[in-house]
Amino acid sequence: MSKRALIEHRPWLLASVIAACAYYFLNDNPIGELWLFLIKGSAVGLLAVYGYQRTSGPDGGILVFALALSAAGDTVLGLSFAGGGALFLLSHIAAVVLYLRNRRASPSASQSLLGLALLVGVPAVSYLVSRDPLIAIYSIGLGAMAAAAWTSRFPRYRVGLGAVLFVVSDWLIFSESGAIDLGDLPDLLIWPLYYAGQLMIATGVVQTLRGEHPAR
Repeated sequence: MSKRALIEHRPWLLASVIAACAYYFLNDNPIGELWLFLIKGSAVGLLAVYGYQRTSGPDGGILVFALALSAAGDTVLGLSFAGGGALFLLSHIAAVVLYLRNRRASPSASQSLLGLALLVGVPAVSYLVSRDPLIAIYSIGLGAMAAAAWTSRFPRYRVGLGAVLFVVSDWLIFSESGAIDLGDLPDLLIWPLYYAGQLMIATGVVQTLRGEHPAR
């Protein structure tokens, strides 16, 4: 799609990408925490608007709800780690509902095994990285989200891979509270991996649903 077509037909998606880039490059600039919170929350919040504009039906509504919860979590996380984590957990639960409603009819053995590995492995690695039982509990929802995304009928190398990028981003966050020192990697990679994951999930789900239900 050309840049002009993106502007004309996907304005909310374009605005989301601009907000995500702005947050990444302005994060260390003294523009004020309130503005940073708003810019950060608007990145995925605008993906929710994009999903609302481009889909309809129950599945589209669940996608929008999950993205809106994530956007709220992005905003609250800077004020309260526990509060932001609770919102993200609710977002994962909503996403699991969406993916289970859209399970792949006949997943291959390798797809099923990788889904099981994500379900079990994500909370296990999260605990090893953080040494925090509460993070491990949260990561049960994170792993369920990634496993359900990978085994859903949505494009695996967009939605499934996007969910995996989300997981890796969270692991980098967890490493900051544990004994593993990754240097500057978390600061450099957490936001790009997280946003890329959310962008891939949103566009992959919208692409599938839009082919089945008319847009608003």
